[in-house]
Amino acid sequence: MIDEFNLTPTQLDALREIGNVGAGNAATALSQVINKRIDMNVPKVALIPIEDVPELVGGADKLIVGIFLRVYGKAPGNILFIMPKESAYYMVDDLMGRPHGSTKTLNEMDVSALKEVGNILSGSYLNAFFHFTNISMVPSIPSLAIDMAGAILNIVLVQLGQMGDHAMVIETKFLAEDDSVNGHFFLVPDPGSLTTLVKAVGVE
Repeated sequence: MIDEFNLTPTQLDALREIGNVGAGNAATALSQVINKRIDMNVPKVALIPIEDVPELVGGADKLIVGIFLRVYGKAPGNILFIMPKESAYYMVDDLMGRPHGSTKTLNEMDVSALKEVGNILSGSYLNAFFHFTNISMVPSIPSLAIDMAGAILNIVLVQLGQMGDHAMVIETKFLAEDDSVNGHFFLVPDPGSLTTLVKAVGVE
């Protein structure tokens, strides 16, 4: 069993590289959906105390839209796509062909469209993992919540909390070319899943 608290630099690099390809796929998919170039940073792979995760998205009190998927398969985990409320509303205007600034609250169709974006992003991301590791991972149907970052992340982290007080997070930031849409994409593997992924890429 690999000690997930002490991954070697080579193992971290391998995870970062897979994350990079996954995030690249997801960024391409997102730019096609909203018809804008999306830039992303190189993913960070870090072991983070669970209570620090809300700080990554601007603080526990920040109002965000979170799309959450559970990942099933040999390397289970969680995927989170988190956007400031303004970015989510802007994206909905794009998706629905409305003038920007039209969306003030999300109706059922809007929620459905954002969940579909979550589906597309997670599918793109997990495909990259499959190419590198040959491990098939299947996302659940997405859930969506609009709430403060602390509250949304708590839902996810409560599940992880029973597994320890730290989470290994592969985090990517997205930004549209005109700053209209930004967000964070997180893959939070279950404890044990990292062992499976790292072994599959042949980095012991």
